[in-house]
Amino acid sequence: MNGQDAYGPAPDAAAIEVIARDTIARLPAAFAAHLGDVLLLIEEEADDETLAALGIEHPLDLTGLYHGRPLGEKSSMESGALPDRIHLYRQAILVEWVETGVRLDDLVRHVTIHEIGHHFGLSDDDMHALEDAVVD
Repeated sequence: MNGQDAYGPAPDAAAIEVIARDTIARLPAAFAAHLGDVLLLIEEEADDETLAALGIEHPLDLTGLYHGRPLGEKSSMESGALPDRIHLYRQAILVEWVETGVRLDDLVRHVTIHEIGHHFGLSDDDMHALEDAVVD
């Protein structure tokens, strides 16, 4: 029996999306109210263009990404911009899950909140506080 067998079948994109959406549903109301237009996308891995833009060589090194402008930088004068997006990359999440032994729901929650934090322009400390608020 190898290490992957101990985990059973790898969770599919739908299973990861359920955890991410549950995380979003648990956010304090002040945060949740400002996420209505943000798209949540579960993808297998980051594309080459995204990796190149971030200077990342391997797609398994990126578990999530926020595409958009933080709320504090937006202007009411902007129009025609693509909606903000949170990308969760399933393959990288699964590799980190197996390598670290962190529970999958904890890992997906962490990545989701980290990307939401970018939407709000939060510091790492603020992201950790938000994550603690969601867990409680």
